[in-house]
Amino acid sequence: MVVLLQPNTDDTSEAFSKTMDHLRNLSDIRLQKHIVEGNEQRLTEIYLIGNTQKIDRAEIAALPAVERVVRISQEYRILGRHNDDERQHGFEYNGLHFDQKSLHIFAGLCAVDTAYHAEKMMHAIQQNGLYCTRMGAYKPRTSPYSFQGYGKNCLPYVFELAGKYGIKVIAMEVTHESHVDEIDSCLADAGNPTGVFLQIGTRNTQNFELLKVLGRQKKYPLLLKRGYGITLSESLNAAEYLATEGNAKVIFCLRGMKTSFSSPHRNTVDFSQVPVVKRLTRMPVCIDPSHSVGSRDRAPDGLLDVFHCTAQGVIAGANMVLVDFHPEPQKALVDGPQALLLKELPHFIEDIRISREAYLKRLRLNSNYQNRATS
Repeated sequence: MVVLLQPNTDDTSEAFSKTMDHLRNLSDIRLQKHIVEGNEQRLTEIYLIGNTQKIDRAEIAALPAVERVVRISQEYRILGRHNDDERQHGFEYNGLHFDQKSLHIFAGLCAVDTAYHAEKMMHAIQQNGLYCTRMGAYKPRTSPYSFQGYGKNCLPYVFELAGKYGIKVIAMEVTHESHVDEIDSCLADAGNPTGVFLQIGTRNTQNFELLKVLGRQKKYPLLLKRGYGITLSESLNAAEYLATEGNAKVIFCLRGMKTSFSSPHRNTVDFSQVPVVKRLTRMPVCIDPSHSVGSRDRAPDGLLDVFHCTAQGVIAGANMVLVDFHPEPQKALVDGPQALLLKELPHFIEDIRISREAYLKRLRLNSNYQNRATS
């Protein structure tokens, strides 16, 4: 059960105190408080965890600070939709809004290799009217002999360049809790010129201790990639680990599934599950076409497979695209063969715009159909 307090409820108010005193006295119930910061209002959600069947819903709804009460299912208690479309969706971060209706493009380097390449990438992003990028500093690799990323050594110039080119958010994978401290320190030293999404890679989706640590910090939103060869439900429960620790600012990323049937793509593209994740949860949904496809193969129609797969995800309602670009892919230290070229960035953005408009037209068509069906 989730108790939704009236918007902008003051934690020091008498109404809040009376409401919380009543909830704390419920037997065999544990409380979990979550704050949802919206554009114009601050919402407080109190989760009642335990045997809630015996609780009188009307009694809780009558408490002075309560707006309404929602019964929730067992799965995805915090991030789940629970057949309730009135609850606040999404979050604000560094001047941008992320929810199940927005769309943001994070184009950038899978792994930072030189300051020159990072600057070329960010300049291209600025020139094309984007505000977000991906910049890999910590890279978990299958082989211990492969490039592992420059880590904290590249963070100072990455953050400085982000400020120079007006980058508002960088998606950056972390593999250890110490990386959060390094990012925090380097951002502060640079004067906090940008924001960071802490990305949890597919190999760490079930690293539960890392999930708990990242969930406890609330400064940075979290980008969780679907797990490596596990079910969708298992990956969504990994996102729930983050939320139960206190950070519900989570974006869920579909990046393809590891199967024996993926060839010639790197992974079996799973973008048809964009609407499934949106139906089951309140999380914005990201797609990663670069790691799903893993090549620059081109179809007979002239379009790269990466373009086709991106369009499939966007036309299904994706809210974020995480994609590899590189100024000189032949010199990239990670995943060069799949990286798009900077000269292809305007084409890629326009192709996404066309796909997004098709998605919005589908929504309008369906709305008109539903209106006619009920009239």
